[in-house]
Order: sequence, then C-alpha cells, then structure tokens
Amino acid sequence: MITVYREAGGRLAASGAALEPLAGVVWIDLHAPSAAEEKAVEAALGLNIPTREDMEEIESSSRAYAEDGALYLTAQVVASPEGREPELAPVTFVVAGPRLVTVRYHAPGSIAYFAKRAEAHPLGCTSGMTTLMALMETIVDRLADILEGEGRKLDATTRAIFEAHRPSGRMQVLSALMQRIGRAEDLNGKVDESLTTLARLGTYLALAGGEAKADKADKGRLKVLGRDIRSLLEAAEKHERKITFQLDATLGVINIRQADVIKIFSVVAFVFLPPTLIASIYGMNFDVMPELHWPWGYPLALLAMAVSALVPFLIFRWKKWL
Repeated sequence: MITVYREAGGRLAASGAALEPLAGVVWIDLHAPSAAEEKAVEAALGLNIPTREDMEEIESSSRAYAEDGALYLTAQVVASPEGREPELAPVTFVVAGPRLVTVRYHAPGSIAYFAKRAEAHPLGCTSGMTTLMALMETIVDRLADILEGEGRKLDATTRAIFEAHRPSGRMQVLSALMQRIGRAEDLNGKVDESLTTLARLGTYLALAGGEAKADKADKGRLKVLGRDIRSLLEAAEKHERKITFQLDATLGVINIRQADVIKIFSVVAFVFLPPTLIASIYGMNFDVMPELHWPWGYPLALLAMAVSALVPFLIFRWKKWL
C-alpha cells in the first residue's frame, strides 16, 4: 500500500496513493508494497526500492549506504499491538533529495502515530531529512514509552515473586511468573536491538556527506537523539539485570517450595518410623510372645505407637521445622 504525504505549512497532508504531481511530496510510505507499487515509486523517483530480502540483511554495509545521491538506512523497529506478541522487523528509510521513502512489512504504532501527529501539528517536515529526523524522534519516544511501561510491569513482577513465596502462595502463580519474565526478556531484547540499530543510523547520518548531508540544525537534532538513545540503552540494560534477578529469584523460590515439599515427606516418614517398628515387632510370628496374651496388650501397643509418633512430631514443632 502506498500513502503519499505532501507538505502544507509545516504539516503533512495525506493524499492517497497518487504520486503525481511530485511537487510538494515529502514522504512516501510503502506498507507491504506489491511489485507494481515498487516499480511505480522507482519510476517516479528514479531510485531502487530495496526488497524484503535486502532489508533483512544484517551486515552494517547493507543497513546504511549511499547510492546515486540517495541515503538508504535500515533499522529494526518494534511493533507491539495490543493483545499480540511484539514484533521486530526492519524498516528502510530512503532519503532521496527533498523526499523520504519508508519501506516496511509490519505496522509499528510509532509510524502511524507520527503520521497523525504530523498532520495535526507543524513538525517542520519540509524535506526528506527533516521528516526522517522527526520520524526517528517519534520512534525513539515510542521505545521510551515501551521501556517505561515494562519498568512498571517488572516492579509488579518482583512483588509477585516474593508474594508467591508466602505459605499461601501457589505453584501455578510461579509458572505464570516464569512466562511473564520470559515475555519481558523477549520484549526488552527487541527494544535493545531496535535502539542499537537506530544509534548506528544516527552516527551514519552525522558523518554522511554528499547531497543527503545533514545540515547544522539536523546535526543538533541528531546529537540530542543520540543522547536519548544512549539513555534508553542504559535503561534497557538495567531492565535486563532486573529480569535476570527475577529469573534467579523465581527459580530460588521454586527450589525452596520443592524443598518444603520434600521436608514434609521426610518428616512424615520419620514420624511414622517408630510406630512401624513397634508394629513390625508385634507382627512377628513367634510362639513365645507374652504380650500377645495380655488382656491390655493390644491397647498398650496402640498407645505405644501413638506416643512414638507424637514425640517426634512435637520435637519438630518445638524446633520450628514444621
């Protein structure tokens, strides 16, 4: 799908999929484009649109390069739709003179939010480079929101882990916590990778030359953006350490709970050991066993078994092993 945005007083105005006339076109967004749509944009702008396979290349030289006066920049961008697993996929930004072309095969909320915001507020999107700056800032802001939300969830998870260690805690809660920790680690890793690729693009843009060279104002924005990305990378690293702690704590709680279960079985076995010994003695088939002929032999045997079981139980309670 092609969406064309034209500049109107510092704002962007969506004008459907019509590329002509090119005058005033600042941003062309290609979302899962067909072969015909790619050819139409290539013919209109005189540039090569990278294929999906090209976008998934992991070499640095394939992620940021200049070709025929245009800059090709590819970053990993997180999409986290409600109720679904977060998705990390590449988005390619092509700065071709006064225009920006984005190519993507997933739907990050940051791009949709940027489009609405740029239509409502004058963000200074008057060229391909300024539009790219504003879009990257929006993507970083969205990643910051994700990290902030995950930070609150991690705090709640930490409390839940130690609440599950209480006697009333249930093992099912620990299983759910393990799944929550796994999802948090997956999302944090994707955010970290996205920030890392954006940081590389910022460095490349600051050093790029030629027609797509960033001016002084853009370099100032890149410097601020770089500081924001570094601070978010530090936050992601902090989250990673917290997730590791939570995983270790959860496994520790599970081990303690399992040890408690084993301890109960051990205590029960020890409590019933003396009565079993008494019952085994009087279960032997010998002719000369005077107790067998006592009128009170059976009640006394039962009393002895009860006392021999009660004494170890009281000792365990006194030592607070139960």
